[in-house]
Amino acid sequence: MRNKFYTLHILRRSLALSILVAPLLLTSCTTDYQPKPKGYNRLVLPKQEYRALPDSLPYQFEYSKYARLLKDTSWISERHWVEIYYPELKANIHITYKKVGGKEAVLKELMNDAYNLTSKQQIKANAIDETITQTPSGKTAIIAEIAGEVPSQFQFTMTDSSKNFLRGALYFNTRVQNDSLAPAIEFMKKETMHLINTLQWKK
Repeated sequence: MRNKFYTLHILRRSLALSILVAPLLLTSCTTDYQPKPKGYNRLVLPKQEYRALPDSLPYQFEYSKYARLLKDTSWISERHWVEIYYPELKANIHITYKKVGGKEAVLKELMNDAYNLTSKQQIKANAIDETITQTPSGKTAIIAEIAGEVPSQFQFTMTDSSKNFLRGALYFNTRVQNDSLAPAIEFMKKETMHLINTLQWKK
């Protein structure tokens, strides 16, 4: 008899526990699940420390100590074309250089080519903001900042109008969308502006 009473007591406790737990289970099952947004790796930005280009080039500027100076290896590359590569950010400033030779027609053609290369970004660009700025040493640079999912977010041209013409373009070798790269893009714009502000012609 005592065993029956004990068994009945256990059954009642189990039933009471079931009645309390059931609503909680039902509530948790009907609650909308919200997936967590995708995370991105934290960007570690290099220190802003600089060094000079080697003397073998007809132009001079300062570039980051944390970047690599590479030769342009594309099939159209020329002798004085280089790349300033930031391995941690997978960012690259592509530099092309041409001699003007005092010919106005050559300069006009180079300026048109640079303009056309920037204009090609319009297909994917949200906006292209072009400005003309002067460097501390009095040189003039035409700068294009390009917003949107574009291959190059920042481009510039510089010339002394008679002997030298230089064009630069910033690229990121990654599939991460530009809105997620915003801190790195802003950092690289500052790095490119330092390059512009320290540019000197040797000839």
